[in-house]
Amino acid sequence: MTAPLWAVLPGGIDDPAAPSGGNRYDRTVLGLLPDVHEIAIAGSWPAPAPSARSALAAALSGIPNKSTVLVDGLVGCGVPEILESHARRLRLVVLVHLPLSDETGLPPGVASALRARERRSLHLATTVVATSTAAAARVAKMHDLPHVEVAPPGVDPAPLASPGPAGRRLLCVASVSPRKGQDLLVGALQGELAGLDWECTFAGPLVRPVPYADPRVRFVGPLAGAALDEAYARSDLFVLPSRAETYGMVVTEALARGVPVLATAVGGVPEALGAAPDGTLPGLLIPPGDRTALAASLRSWLTDGALRERLRAAARARRETLPTWAETARRLATACHLGP
Repeated sequence: MTAPLWAVLPGGIDDPAAPSGGNRYDRTVLGLLPDVHEIAIAGSWPAPAPSARSALAAALSGIPNKSTVLVDGLVGCGVPEILESHARRLRLVVLVHLPLSDETGLPPGVASALRARERRSLHLATTVVATSTAAAARVAKMHDLPHVEVAPPGVDPAPLASPGPAGRRLLCVASVSPRKGQDLLVGALQGELAGLDWECTFAGPLVRPVPYADPRVRFVGPLAGAALDEAYARSDLFVLPSRAETYGMVVTEALARGVPVLATAVGGVPEALGAAPDGTLPGLLIPPGDRTALAASLRSWLTDGALRERLRAAARARRETLPTWAETARRLATACHLGP
């Protein structure tokens, strides 16, 4: 008989207007685990209003003693004083998608306060889980933890995209925010690459809009289901210029369609990109925040047909070795000590 798992999640986990990798991870992997009791807490996490804090405290109080409780880090990492009341009677497992202080653009004082609160929360947990090897190492070092478990995201199988000969169709899928670096991509396209043939679609909810003037730049808002599948299917190159990223699930989503990736070598992105069985990278990695390197790599992609063919072949080969959600669920279940 499998022990039940209680899962405390952000209230907007299923909101189609606010998709995120963390929400998709939670929803997908929990759907593969047996006997999960979900509790979704609405609020502006990680700095919730008193009503949300009260709701979380009440929810935890209603969970039976000695239960295993998986707490999404967005909900739990900012409120250690609430977790403290339950840390001895519950087995708390905190899933960290992104350290709170890693959000781009935070004032130093705010980032420091969030880091301190997160540290307190994680030291109350029986187990801490991160979504990439790089993220686990960073969280362990940042918060002086002896060990952090790793349960990388899987990816759903998808049909191959149909590449265009010129490789001109660029796609970026991510919340439009400073952390995701769309400002760098727009700047490079409208600046250094203005004279080349390209079009770029940005899919994702607007957190902080990026000004643009070129009609070849399109911000289409959040996409899901068939609309998102179509965006991937008609893309030639996936671009993710993030300044911070724990894994980058959209990287593997692009590779699942055989679409090469241009991304920043930050956090778990190199792990998500991986390599073809022969060791060839299925894309290009550049330093975070480096617009010059971004423009140069895009120029190479747009002007070098041989490069495009090499990267496409590597992406198709990498497609066959991508991680599965079943493996993610197995690793998370092991971290939570679920089982007979």
